Amino acid sequence: MSIYNEYGKRIEEQIQPVSRIIAVKMLESLDDIPSGAKRPIEDYGKCMATCQALALTRKYGETIVQLFEDMWCPEPVIGFGLAEPPDFFFEGRNRYPGGVASLEAGANWARELPRLEPGRYLGMVSAPIRTASFEPDVAVIYCNSAQLLRLLLGIAYEDGRDITTVLGGHSACVYAIVPAILKNECQVAVPCRGDRGRAGTQDYEIIFSVPKEQLERLAYGLEQAGTGSYPTGFSMEPEYKLSESYGKMARMMGMKKADGTKIEGYGKEERERDLQYR
Repeated sequence: MSIYNEYGKRIEEQIQPVSRIIAVKMLESLDDIPSGAKRPIEDYGKCMATCQALALTRKYGETIVQLFEDMWCPEPVIGFGLAEPPDFFFEGRNRYPGGVASLEAGANWARELPRLEPGRYLGMVSAPIRTASFEPDVAVIYCNSAQLLRLLLGIAYEDGRDITTVLGGHSACVYAIVPAILKNECQVAVPCRGDRGRAGTQDYEIIFSVPKEQLERLAYGLEQAGTGSYPTGFSMEPEYKLSESYGKMARMMGMKKADGTKIEGYGKEERERDLQYR
């Protein structure tokens, strides 16, 4: 088992996703294609959208390689840099008039689509991260909102920093993979209409992607007690007991109800001292 297989195993144990975490690698050479990988055009006799290839990986455990000839949806071809985008794309005509109000709006969308350098890659390969025989560029996790909460807390455990992401209602495969590679940062992406309508993504699912350099950090953060657990417990009890740090912070701000929460070594004198800093 490689170190990346181990990271994937640890992450899956903590968040319990309903489908496999996907290891994705962009291919610079045909020699990078792992043994036993299936190609849509050869093994299925048809081209395939990238969301469908990822679905075969996460739902059925298949290792799928997509080269330019295997691609059906043109947007990941552009996003992954597998071909030069035509002027038609940059003029906004791929979105206008069906999806946006004007050619200008379509051109804005085209310019802002995350893109890898054209010509650098031949394609991509996906496999379950627990068994992938290659070093991934990024791990793609389909999760629900409670699992996303844990992932965000886990990745922030080390440095306390939130992630910054761009959300779009289109090209989910591009937004999940490309920015994570370009920025070397975790990203969140919304499954697009193609992902839902062509690859069976469910309404409760959202995508969290992790560049390979962040996998160890995420696995470690998820294993710390302070980042919670899954599934999440639930109680509607009003005026529930605050944690020690929350109770103390509430007192410092003069929150009246917090006075009822006793903290050892924190009495009237300490409270009066803290209130002077309000």
